[in-house]
Amino acid sequence: MTPEARTRRKYWVAELSRLSGSFGDDSAKMIEELRVELQKDGIEAILDHLRVCGAMPEQYRHDSSEEKLYSKYTDAVISESLSALGLRSVVITERADNADVQARAREYSLVADAKAFRLSRTAKNQKDFKIQAMDGWRHDLDYAVVVCPIYQLPSRTSQIYQQSIVRNVCILSYSHLAVLVRLAALKGTKVAENALQEVLKSVSILHPSKSAVDYWTGINRSLVESLGCASNLWTAEKTASLEALGVVKEESLRYLCLERDRLLNLSHEEALNELIRLAGLDSRIAKVEGVKLGDLLGV
Repeated sequence: MTPEARTRRKYWVAELSRLSGSFGDDSAKMIEELRVELQKDGIEAILDHLRVCGAMPEQYRHDSSEEKLYSKYTDAVISESLSALGLRSVVITERADNADVQARAREYSLVADAKAFRLSRTAKNQKDFKIQAMDGWRHDLDYAVVVCPIYQLPSRTSQIYQQSIVRNVCILSYSHLAVLVRLAALKGTKVAENALQEVLKSVSILHPSKSAVDYWTGINRSLVESLGCASNLWTAEKTASLEALGVVKEESLRYLCLERDRLLNLSHEEALNELIRLAGLDSRIAKVEGVKLGDLLGV
């Protein structure tokens, strides 16, 4: 990755941790800032975001406001990428059960959801990928897509692949989407739109199986065939994705090592306070103290 790409990643990780206290305002500000940046810096900026946004920063705490805003940021990256392919796309900001992105091409429509995971997270539940939910959230639109970091997806067998095929919900990686963005820049948006549709259509004709190899062979073959004479884009993007993984691994390891060093330097009392904070005991105690019987037993 270029120095500019590294700087971009560092900026956005810091920027998304600057919160106003209003998730709606922060989301709107983030979406607009990202759009302005991508309009200014073009395809390379989109590719920079796509290659690293699947890695949730380790310094963002679980279920924190930073984590929630980062998740919305990945949706915005997907939406802007679809726009670069020629689709009309929007990030849905409502909190109700719904897909996070909706888009329409010339000849088809879709809903999409972006996933990001910490590199330190090992166990992932099939519910994390929301295959069944995405099928329902599609409503009358043509396709449903879940975009994930390829290195965080099961590499042998998983029910998510069988669910994906049976429910016709396409699991796609950020790397695949990056190739399509590059195709749009090279061959035009009409070609890129058609290529995306061919990939989406290929899911429904796969034989239902839990095999990761079978699923990704089908997806990859459809993408490469759609690229035609531009198939070298796929080879180049695989190399770029490998370099990007090295960057986010370095980022994560730097934070985790510094955090370990910080904990080793705590006094006994500071360590106990830190343990209580991490366990969320004060917050849980406050919630218990706030429980009231209420008036529902009245007559």
